[in-house]
Amino acid sequence: MDDSNEEFQPEARITPRLIDSFYTEAMLLADEARSYFDDAGRADRNTLDPMARVGFACESLKVTTRIMHIVAWLLTQRAIESGEIPQREGHRTDRRLGNAQDTDPIVLATLPPAAQRLINSSSDLYARVKRLDEGGLEAEAPQSPARALMGRLERGLGGQSV
Repeated sequence: MDDSNEEFQPEARITPRLIDSFYTEAMLLADEARSYFDDAGRADRNTLDPMARVGFACESLKVTTRIMHIVAWLLTQRAIESGEIPQREGHRTDRRLGNAQDTDPIVLATLPPAAQRLINSSSDLYARVKRLDEGGLEAEAPQSPARALMGRLERGLGGQSV
């Protein structure tokens, strides 16, 4: 049997370092979005026609929702990694990445460039985290005792490499 036509997809392993990286990215994006949509974006919003203003408001809510879902999922992963939540429980439907609405490309095209960049950044981050969430449902290979010990040591040393 020839499997050469099948696309190879490497298995992503959710590590504490990966979770921390995504968490930092999400928090920076949240701060940037808050700053823009609450302050700097007001001038941009006021230049838009009324329907585009509605789109601007809806998209700002979608950005916030995406980031909220991402942060909640990442905190759940941290809790699983630290043993606060059993892994089996962490994969329950109510602990999965929440659903976030896609952006309408027609609406996106009417928005200022800074808003478009934030919307695209939040959509990209959400898509990357969603791939991890969906990939994490597959049966996970048991971790070797040495790797488990390394992970505990790394967490105990505050994320420093051992």
